[in-house]
Amino acid sequence: MYVQGVSTRKVAAITEELCGHEFSASSISEITKRLDRQLEEFGRRKLEGEFPYLILDARYERVREGGLIASRAILIALGIDWEGRRQVLAVEYAQRESQSSWKEFLVGLKERGLKGVYLVVSDDHPGLKQAVQEVLTGVAWQRCYVHFLRNTLDYLPRKADDDCLLELRWMYERRNVEEARQDLKVWLEKWSAKYPKLCVWVESNIEETWTYYQLPLSHHKHLKSTNMLERFNQEIKRRTLVVRIFPDEASCLRLVRAVAAEKHEEWMEGSRYLNMTLLSEQLKRPIRLAAAA
Repeated sequence: MYVQGVSTRKVAAITEELCGHEFSASSISEITKRLDRQLEEFGRRKLEGEFPYLILDARYERVREGGLIASRAILIALGIDWEGRRQVLAVEYAQRESQSSWKEFLVGLKERGLKGVYLVVSDDHPGLKQAVQEVLTGVAWQRCYVHFLRNTLDYLPRKADDDCLLELRWMYERRNVEEARQDLKVWLEKWSAKYPKLCVWVESNIEETWTYYQLPLSHHKHLKSTNMLERFNQEIKRRTLVVRIFPDEASCLRLVRAVAAEKHEEWMEGSRYLNMTLLSEQLKRPIRLAAAA
């Protein structure tokens, strides 16, 4: 009931009705400690195998600290292994989303065994981006195209032509980056006079959102954005809305990790998310060509 988002008061009432007696504060404390130990083991477990795809993002929860209500970051990492299965790799509490917090988070993942990362997908948070460059050197980075399209609104007047952004979005449905670049050239010629500020910004930044074109075609829709993690965050939000304001850091991390552990188990027991043979063959191809040459 706790994991499903039922309030603590209702849990107590239902368990008392089912069991026929009240639970003492000490017994509830012992149950909480046991749960914390299990969730700590999940959060600190050794990562086995390689994770070619890594998706990173943060969400915020309200936590009471020193009598004040503060918004605190929950850093989350999801991975896709070579079997094509999704896994929750880490869920950690942070005072804020900064370069130092993301760097510590990524270093912790590597210490637990994270390896074989080929592509990182995230938004354009400068601290996150810098941490990825420092800790995961040489790894390809995909800037979430959904966040990118939202950012375009900062360079447009309120009553901008809807066709402008619609045509920009179409570039993410092409088969390869060459087709997308051709579309961009046409788009810039059409809109540069009307929206010069937007066009300069798009031309300077859009390549960061096209890294996914390096992947197998069937992987494009899954890796061009952080939508997979966004859906995961929505599930967390559905549970944490019941609490509204967490009394402390431990209670916040406890519930979020409990939801994460539940989702991780569901993914591991479910069907495969991606056919990773396609990526494996694509990464082997340059090696074969070099050997033949």
